Parts: sequence; C-alpha cells; structure tokens
Amino acid sequence: MRQWQVWAGAVLMMGLAGCESVQRMAQNIPGAEHIPGLSSQGPVEATVPRQVPFPAETYAALPKTGTATIKGRLAYKLTSGQTVYGNREKVSIAPATEYSAEAADRALAGQRVEPADPRAQAYTHVTTTDANGYFTATGIPAGTFYVAGTVALPGGQGRSPFILKQVRVKNGGSVRVDLSR
Repeated sequence: MRQWQVWAGAVLMMGLAGCESVQRMAQNIPGAEHIPGLSSQGPVEATVPRQVPFPAETYAALPKTGTATIKGRLAYKLTSGQTVYGNREKVSIAPATEYSAEAADRALAGQRVEPADPRAQAYTHVTTTDANGYFTATGIPAGTFYVAGTVALPGGQGRSPFILKQVRVKNGGSVRVDLSR
C-alpha cells in the first residue's frame, strides 16, 4: 500500500510542482535511463546515498517475464491545447518495489538519490511507440509496474516532463494505460 501512496503522490506532484522535481525522481527509477532526455534535464545537483540497499532477494523473487500485456498511448498536451504524441519514443516498464519507493520519497523531498543499481535493469521492460504514440509490451509478468516516458516537443523545443503511471497486471491479462499528461 505504501508504494501506491508514494506513486500516487508522485503523480499529484507532477501537476502541483511542475516537472523539475519529477525529472529528478525519474532519474532514480529503474528503467528511466532508457527514456531520452532525462539525463540532461534539470540542474546538476549533489546526490544523496540510498538508505535502502538494493533488495537482491526481492528482485530475485520477481519473475522477469510472463504472459501479460501492457498497451497504451504516450501523449503530452501543450499549453496551446495541442496534443503531441510520442513518435517512436521509448517507454519503460519497471516493477514497483521498496527500492523504487525510496527514490520517490527522496525526490518528493527535493533530494536526488544516487542512480539505481544496474541489477534492476534485468527486470525492466522497454518498448517503442509507433508514429502515433501507441505501444504494446508483451511478456510482462504479473505485478505492479511503473510505466513511464517522455515526448519530443515540436520545433526542437526539448522534451515533455516525465510522464508516469502505475498499473497492475495479472497473468495472461492485458492492461491499457493512458500515458499522458
């Protein structure tokens, strides 16, 4: 339950605090490095060490593959009202764990946590959107996941703020996520 509350708070913070704190949080979530533009956004600041060590036993208990599917569409609505869809953008799907929750807690407190342990990457799924922002990820195990991405803004104006949604999927199930902001 605590992880759900943390990520619900993160989504709320996207709307309330703007993209800077969310960008910092995004850089600490396993799989976020697959999303273009995240490593170069925001000011460079000191990192704080993680207090929660990488939970090798937790991750070892997680299946890496499964029979579920996560589908969706990546989009960002500009202040002009125009919606920009992710055109061949990376979408990261990472399991929700206590390790990720710590990074979120720290980011919400305005701190930047050191990068995620590389071992977490074996549990992260990455897919690419089509030209209209639609994506499908198959082979996902049952569980709760953070689905995240960014969208290239028109005219070379950079990238959208980090877009993050939490989903739960069952074995053999399919979940549709509106990955938009």
